[in-house]
Amino acid sequence: MIKNRNPLPEKPWFLGLSLACLVAGALLITAFLRADEATTRLCSLTGGAGIKSTVADDYSPTQTQLEAILHYATSKIVPQQSLGEIRVSYDALQSRGGVANFLVFGLGHDSLMWASLNPRGTTLFLEEDPKWVQTVLRGAPQLRAHYVRYRTQLQQADDLLATYGAEPRCAPSRAAPLRGNGRCRLALENLPDEVYDREWDLIMIDAPRGYFPEAPGRMGAIFSAAVMARNRKGSGVTHVFLHDVDRRVEKAFAEEFLCRKYLVKAVGRLWHFEIPSAVANVSHSGDRFC
Repeated sequence: MIKNRNPLPEKPWFLGLSLACLVAGALLITAFLRADEATTRLCSLTGGAGIKSTVADDYSPTQTQLEAILHYATSKIVPQQSLGEIRVSYDALQSRGGVANFLVFGLGHDSLMWASLNPRGTTLFLEEDPKWVQTVLRGAPQLRAHYVRYRTQLQQADDLLATYGAEPRCAPSRAAPLRGNGRCRLALENLPDEVYDREWDLIMIDAPRGYFPEAPGRMGAIFSAAVMARNRKGSGVTHVFLHDVDRRVEKAFAEEFLCRKYLVKAVGRLWHFEIPSAVANVSHSGDRFC
């Protein structure tokens, strides 16, 4: 993510190696998940040995996975999230077999890892700094990333939280579509079309910056993730991961829009929510998010 630009020399060296092992493990798990029904039947007839041979012949790692293993095994610059925090999102990705629509707010030293853990899916990064987008993509051109401009500042957080209810287009039942919703200041209404045209199975919020008054803050990202999740048309829940919940604004907006009742796991400074679609959940109120 954007806050990860500066290397942390005191970071334990084994975290980078652990991430390389995590990616390698995901590669192996994905290989086994690619076994088709025929392979499963073969396993029932011949035992476990048959499946290993079949999958090994059928699966080859992606270039992104191989580069991620090499990068994290040799780099001293590692992601800001702890290994325990990373595993929360890793587990959710693996539950989908490494094929998901994964939207990530932030671009940084962990981006190659996230893309490699979703080898057959779509991983898209949104970044507030156009120069940083160019810097990261020079080193990892296979990543998909867009520059986005936010229209809020962290110093407006309290006012936004206190007044959003007075704007009808901020109501859960009327906030969508987000595209073109200029009336609600919390709605991210000017994102690339790809963001709006795809339903996201997982949304990671680890950006934009939110540690000084003029920074964009994550208010709009949290609100918009909640709107996307509630308006999901496909089956299943939307997994939303919010980092830095030790900060007041992140915590307050998470409790207002992502909802404690949907919080399924908390590890370190990361909260994991599983938000059902309002279409499939009659308990969703039309005028409140939680």
